[in-house]
Amino acid sequence: MISQGRDYATIAPNVVIKCPLTREGLKATNKLSNEGIKVNVTLCFSAAQAILAAKAGASFISPFLGRLDDIGENGLLLLQDIIEVYRNYDWKTEVLAASIRHPIHAIEAARMGADIATMPFQSNRSDVQSSVDG
Repeated sequence: MISQGRDYATIAPNVVIKCPLTREGLKATNKLSNEGIKVNVTLCFSAAQAILAAKAGASFISPFLGRLDDIGENGLLLLQDIIEVYRNYDWKTEVLAASIRHPIHAIEAARMGADIATMPFQSNRSDVQSSVDG
């Protein structure tokens, strides 16, 4: 991960390296961030994991809201917990609301103060598509 991250970071100044929230991913995050390379730590499913990512030097943390909702958990509660914890410290890690499945995720992520959100342009769900089409 470290050698690939270094290679990809040379492509352009705005490249951000993705590392998984695993033991090895956090080690790579720490090493790369100490070298000035921005890292997005992905696959975050708990506030404790988000703390580890911030302490490792992550530029971004990506809690996966939709994936938690898919298994009966509330992804928005996780997002709220992470934002609340991060506000208590001087960490530079930005919160990226990921795996957004529906408009309420986007609205609530913005309301809570998430720094960034990623979402598909087009949904495969017919109820969402019909409301977009008008």
